[in-house]
Order: sequence, then C-alpha cells, then structure tokens
Amino acid sequence: MLIVFGGLPGTGKTTIARALARRLGAFHLRIDTIEQAIRATSGADDPVGPQGYVVAYAVAGDNLRLGATVVADSVNPIRVTREAWRATALRAGVPLVEVEVVCSDPLEHRHRVETRHSDIAGHRPPSWAAVMGRTYERWDGPAVVVDTVGRAVDDCVASILAVLPIRSPDGTGRRR
Repeated sequence: MLIVFGGLPGTGKTTIARALARRLGAFHLRIDTIEQAIRATSGADDPVGPQGYVVAYAVAGDNLRLGATVVADSVNPIRVTREAWRATALRAGVPLVEVEVVCSDPLEHRHRVETRHSDIAGHRPPSWAAVMGRTYERWDGPAVVVDTVGRAVDDCVASILAVLPIRSPDGTGRRR
C-alpha cells in the first residue's frame, strides 16, 4: 500500500507520517531528505525542482514491488505530483491512500513554521513568507484530511488508520 501525505510545511506531516510508518512497520520516504541530499551533492542551495520527487517515485515503486507499505511524506503541492504518486501505486499494483494534513489555525501554523528546527543536516525550513507564497493547488479528493489543531499525534494517526484497507494475515481478502 502507498500512503501519500501532502500539505503545507509546518502542518505536522512529518510527525504524523513517522508515527504512522512506525505503527505500520512501513518504509518512510521523505522528500525533504532526498532534496537535501541532492543539494549537498551539487554544492548548491538552489531549489531542486522535480528531481527529488522523481527519485521518490522510483524508490517508492521499488519498495512497493517488494511488498512494503510506503508512507510518502512531501508537500505534494500540485496536481502533477499527486497524479505521479497515483501512477506509482497503479504501476506497483497496490492500493493508494491520500492524506492531506492541514493546520486550520493561521496563528498556530505560523508559530510552528517560525519556531521549528530541521532534523536534516544543512536543511533550512522555509520562512512563513515562503510557506504562504508557495503554489499549493486544491486537492481533488484525498481519502482523509487531518487537521492537526488541538489534536494529539496518536489521534491523527488513528484517523488515518480508520480509512486504510486492511488485508488478512495471509495477504488475501479484507478484514476489519
């Protein structure tokens, strides 16, 4: 199964994606990590462009074909990136669950953006102005929208788990 996260920086995507990946024993694939590795090897601090996402689609596909569940953690800001994740799941023959993470309180969202620190060496999180100025297209129907305002991480994870297709232990059929 491919679980694709999206949402503006500072909404809580990575925190929730990591917790979900731990809970499922899934592969956590983070675009920020890939993009920072590309920047570090190029010696430039410029935007990476589509390369990070293209690498992520390939790595996700490899792991999905091995039978792993993949939790893809990225801003996933535009229709083309969302369609590419859908194509990745389709090519691998696995179910896709899309999760949009939002922070509906602008003051809380700004506070998170302005006070967070990166856990990736050399990575600088975007400023509030950069977050608000970026292109972020409306989703056309993710399976679940998680608003993180006033919610514990475990509660957010539970709301995602509730929509996941669950297979029986032998890999056939569904059970709930």
